[in-house]
Formats: sequence, structure tokens, C-alpha cells
Amino acid sequence: MKFGIDIGHNSSPDIGAQGIKFEDNLTLDVGNRVMTKLKALNHQVINCKPQRSRSITDSLSTRCNIANANRVDVFVSIHFNAFNGLANGTEVYAISDNARKKGQPVLDEITKLGFFRRGLKNGSHLYVLKNTNMPAILVECCFCDARKDMKLFDPETMANAIVKGLAGKLPDENEPIIHIPDEEDNPSTAVLRLQKALNRLKIPGKNGRSLVEDGIIGAQTKTAVQNLQRITAIQQTGIAGDTTWKGINQILSKRVLRRNHAGGIAVRYIQYRLGAENDSIYGPQTEGLVKRFQQQNGLVADGIIGNMTWTKFIG
Repeated sequence: MKFGIDIGHNSSPDIGAQGIKFEDNLTLDVGNRVMTKLKALNHQVINCKPQRSRSITDSLSTRCNIANANRVDVFVSIHFNAFNGLANGTEVYAISDNARKKGQPVLDEITKLGFFRRGLKNGSHLYVLKNTNMPAILVECCFCDARKDMKLFDPETMANAIVKGLAGKLPDENEPIIHIPDEEDNPSTAVLRLQKALNRLKIPGKNGRSLVEDGIIGAQTKTAVQNLQRITAIQQTGIAGDTTWKGINQILSKRVLRRNHAGGIAVRYIQYRLGAENDSIYGPQTEGLVKRFQQQNGLVADGIIGNMTWTKFIG
């Protein structure tokens, strides 16, 4: 299926609400996660957010035009509400019967997280729902000015709920990005997967060389494993056990990272690649190096490590 994902606002002068947290940051974080997860399920994904806008109307029309031109099957606009600091909960807007059928499971999955169910509502007043040619829904995930909602909110679980509602399953219900070997695995196959992963992450063996992908655990591969463990603060055994494989998975999942994010292994890996202090905290120094990396690679230098920046790091 081809999904058009509209990350709400984030295109000045079209900016979101300011509450306890800024809507633009929330929609960008959740939206990027949703797109990554849908792609991992082998769906086509079209990012409908404009790169720039002359006005709010221009921003809205561009989103619709992108979805219509790409003939997406379902259009999903992701937003966060704000009102008086007391209102809370989740609501989904739709117009057509087909859109309501798409929106109901999304609402169901989000409210399973504990958010108040505000309902599936008529979105006939919303520009992006009126001007798209396919079933379209607008998701108001929760209220960014409500302490109750912000205390409950987590971008990963919110993205999971949206994806589960849209696709009926999550990527981690299938084979992981990098399979963690067990006793029944062919040893050479498991080693080959390990070598491919280490080369993808640009973790070298001895003398800074890439690994020969031969399925054999030799001195080069053991050194590369130790290098990864050192970088990610995992005990340096040179053996790729569950903890090391899970660390590889955490990096390859391409989770969105931004300043003041204590991202653990993923942040340590980025700091290694950029030559920053390896402290696992995405602070000002790391952000500055990320922005420089983005500029050098023709990306928007916003300091946010989303899917496009991750792709430049690890493909």
C-alpha cells in the first residue's frame, strides 16, 4: 500500500501550537517514526510535508498536491491539539466512509495507550481532508498543552499505535532488522550477518580495514566487534552476544534523535562517526557536528537526525 504521511505544520509560516511541548517537534518525531516503520513493513511512503511555504494556505495545498500527484492510497495528517491546558485525549477526523474505516483502528490503538477517547469526528472543515483524492484522516494524537497527556506521551509508542492502526501490525512482529542468532542458526550464516552489519555501520577491524564477508570469525571480525562494543559502552568481550546484537538493532532502527536526547547506544554511535565526545548525550557539541555533517551532505541543517540523515550515515 502507498501511504501519504503529512507531518503537521513544520513549514514556516505554518507552525504548530506551543504548549508544554512544541507541536512541530512532536509531529516531526512521531511522523518520522511512522514513515520508517511503514517502510519496514514494505509499504510505499510519500512524505507530504512541504520543504518551504509562502503562506499557510500554500503549505496546506502543497501537502494535498503531493498526495494527489503520487496517487497515494491513504493520506494521514499527524497533529497535536492544544486548548486550555485541561482538555486532553485523542481524536481522529475523517470525511468519507472509507476514511472512517481507516481512522477507527488508529483511534482504537492510541486510546489503548491510556489517552481519553474524544472520538472519530467529521473533518469536512479541514483543508487537507477536503482537497485530497483518497481516503484521508487527520490524527490529533493528544494535547501538547495538557500535563496529563504529556506525562503519558511517548513518541515511540504513539508511532507504534498509528502504524498498528494503519497496517494492522508492527515491524518488530516480523523478523528483526538484524536477527539475533540462536542455537539453531547456521554459525557461518550468523557470522556473515554480523560482518555485513559491522561493515554497514563502518566499524573496522584491525588496521582500520573493512571486514571480508566470509562467514568466518577471525581476528579481524573479533576486533571489529570489540570496536563496536567500545564505541557503544558494551562490555568488550569480542563476542557478539544478545546485548551486542540488540545494540546493532538499536542503531539500525534509525530512531529520530535531537538535542538533549539521552539516546544511549544510538547517540554514542553518531558521536563516534562525527568525532564528538562519546558521552551518549546529544548536547550542543554533537548538534553542531550533526548540522555540519548535514550541510556537507546536502541536507537541511536542522540538527535533527531523522531518516534522511541516518541514510547518509548507514544507508
